Amino acid sequence: MKILVVGSPSNLQEFKEKFTENYDYGFFSDYSFGKDDLEKADIIFDFYIGDNPEQFELYSNLNSNVFINAPKISLAELAYYQEGISCNLYGFNGLPTFLNRPLLEVSCFDDKAKAELASLCNDLATEFIVVDDRVGLVTPRVISMIINEAYFTLQEGTASVEDIDKGMKLGTNYPFGPFEWCGKIGLQNVYEVLEAIYDDTKDERYKICPLLKKEYLKA
Repeated sequence: MKILVVGSPSNLQEFKEKFTENYDYGFFSDYSFGKDDLEKADIIFDFYIGDNPEQFELYSNLNSNVFINAPKISLAELAYYQEGISCNLYGFNGLPTFLNRPLLEVSCFDDKAKAELASLCNDLATEFIVVDDRVGLVTPRVISMIINEAYFTLQEGTASVEDIDKGMKLGTNYPFGPFEWCGKIGLQNVYEVLEAIYDDTKDERYKICPLLKKEYLKA
């Protein structure tokens, strides 16, 4: 099976840790690939589209399976400006630390794509869970909200970074504390996921903490 991965070297490394080396990989760190590269691929994983939605037109008319890193944008929004979608279109949670997990978190653009998903995940030797096509998916939405609340706690002077991280790990058995997790995911990613969810929902739970925003702007 030929898999084309579009992303950073660290994205590719986590991808291979998740799916192993046992596939025929093509890798591009930008959009310099050609039409032949796309047409030869059985599956395409693009980690960049959330920040470059205008590039989606490269994939929309392919007869292929296209997985889009989708915490910051919904598949419906990506497809809205296209005349038609020929590919089987999926969203996945490709933020750092989230891909290499037992369950692949996946959203489906339509019933045609959903019908093919089990077979694709079997070929990829991964378990999967189908989630709604919404900005933030599920896990990024929850973790980003927890990180945001941790920043509010820090801003109010209730506890230190170290105490908040330690308390969350001991109290909830999370693998990382919120600030530790934020560092691994990337402050920019956390901010932009929260920004996208708040823009989509206007839910006050996702309104970005001023301290988090300040650190994002200074980064």
